[in-house]
Amino acid sequence: MYRQLEHQLRAMIVEGALGAGAALPPERKLALHLGISRKTVQQCYDALRRQRLISAHGRHGYIVEDGFRRIKPGMERLKGFTEEMQELGRVPSSRILERVVGEDRSIASIFGLTSTAQFLRLVRVRLGDDMPLSVEKAWYDLGVLPSLADGDLSGSIYARLAESGAPLVDCEQTIEAAWPDPRECAIFGFAEPLPCLLIKRRSYGADARMIEYVEGLFRGDAYAYRLRLRS
Repeated sequence: MYRQLEHQLRAMIVEGALGAGAALPPERKLALHLGISRKTVQQCYDALRRQRLISAHGRHGYIVEDGFRRIKPGMERLKGFTEEMQELGRVPSSRILERVVGEDRSIASIFGLTSTAQFLRLVRVRLGDDMPLSVEKAWYDLGVLPSLADGDLSGSIYARLAESGAPLVDCEQTIEAAWPDPRECAIFGFAEPLPCLLIKRRSYGADARMIEYVEGLFRGDAYAYRLRLRS
């Protein structure tokens, strides 16, 4: 029951029906109005709070957070997460979960390289205004830029590639629906798995050499991609 209520309130917040600063009904009042237990409402509010959609304000109850806005990025050109967040007026940041250098036969086949090719495997949580928006698993061909293996990767890797003379100029991208696993749910603050967008990208340099392969899981309640088509 609390999950049904949570889904309804989340949709109202995401779509703007409940704007930033709006006060939610007190637990007891909402429980009586809906004919459900107060504990059910408490569980719902707790789940929304963990997702940073609402915050507790003592006797003032729960308030819709300022800052949760559905992200509507364009897809008309190649850009990285950092640049995208900056264009949308958000502060980008990353948290590195895994960083490994080595061989990977399956990834090498994607790049069209031999099984002994060296890759940097990087798993990061990408945040906008401190809100976890995606979990990104990326592989980089160290034959193009060996310094990625031990350099500072807290910022934009796309910018670093460009500064090193190996900018990404082209990519192939697919988008499909996916479910987050338990670790990803914990990162996003989901009380239960919610639909997400799995974006797979193969990015190439000016010489058509593949430099990057990424699988990014983006929270579905925060993203609505925009694409303009012309005849």
